Amino acid sequence: MYKVKLLNNISPSAKTILTADRYELSETVEHPDALFVRASDLHNYPFEKNLLCIGRAGIGVNTIPLDECAEKGIVVFNTPGGNANGVKELFLFALAMASREILPAMEWVKTYDGSQGPVEQRMEKVKKQYAGPEFAGKTLGVIGAGNVGSRVANIALACNMKVYAYDPYLSADAAWAISRHVFRVSDLRDIFRYSDYITIHTPLTDETRNMIDDKAIAMMKNGVRIINYARGEVVNEDAIIKALNEGKVARYVADFPTKRLIETKNTVLTPHLGGTTFESESNCARMAAREMDDYLTNGNIRNSVNLPDVQLERSGASRICIIHRNLPGMLANMMPLFARDGINIENMTNKSRGSYAYSVFDVNADVPEKAIQELNDLDGVIRVRVL
Repeated sequence: MYKVKLLNNISPSAKTILTADRYELSETVEHPDALFVRASDLHNYPFEKNLLCIGRAGIGVNTIPLDECAEKGIVVFNTPGGNANGVKELFLFALAMASREILPAMEWVKTYDGSQGPVEQRMEKVKKQYAGPEFAGKTLGVIGAGNVGSRVANIALACNMKVYAYDPYLSADAAWAISRHVFRVSDLRDIFRYSDYITIHTPLTDETRNMIDDKAIAMMKNGVRIINYARGEVVNEDAIIKALNEGKVARYVADFPTKRLIETKNTVLTPHLGGTTFESESNCARMAAREMDDYLTNGNIRNSVNLPDVQLERSGASRICIIHRNLPGMLANMMPLFARDGINIENMTNKSRGSYAYSVFDVNADVPEKAIQELNDLDGVIRVRVL
């Protein structure tokens, strides 16, 4: 039995993967093998030595100390694409709200007291003050064309927009998903210069933090409309508030409200609703559960954000999984230990990611405790598991 601790309210769909006959799954479990999270901040969390992995039911992992986890041999998973359709659908709302004076118009309807005649007649006289531009025929710049951005680009085409997309890390899967009618640009400045609307769908990294700053906004068209369903910190708050107050940015639609933004004119703010649909929550929970289950039971890593992805079909009597530093000679140091203990390798794989690497060996016999200890004692080895 593996123990999985729930740090947030997780969709029950996870239990279809992490079944009760193999997993103890609760908010109170002690000494967990895995943590299941949605939004909890783990930067000061007391990770125990036996913790093997963290499953994030969602995409953002800025609340998880990735380097610390890698250093302790804890694999962190997220669920790219699990909530992509939910975010794509909310983008249509954002596009409309960025263009039209819908919120003030609705507020007028709710507060009209009938003092100037029946609402059916009065609305025909006031509606012009709530006019706004159509987005058909305008240019949309998509920053980040992954699981969400590619869908957003395609749906904008269906709205008769001209679409530019920028993504220097475009994956093969996303490249296949995005329409050939989307103009792919290699210079982010082209997005800033030519777009009437800009929508952001990138993860929060050191590279993307404050991507939209004073310098970027200065390159944009006057009256540009910006949509941010990525992360709040991708847009510099001081810069966007200044641009809104000066009229450089006509509207800012974002899923990350702050006190200052709430008090700023021409903002439309939602409380982090991007992936908050029944389907998205269920999809992400199942996806994270599958990733955790495959790692705990088979040692396979898929959609990790701090260690390399490694999948190997099982073929031996035992499987040895080793998280180690990405240093020259690591495999050469391991091989003599296998030979000395009479362990024959049936199949193996090794991949690296930055400073860390992961090696999986399928062997033809049970692995003696002595061999496990010797592998653990090698310089550069972080964690050894035998399955």
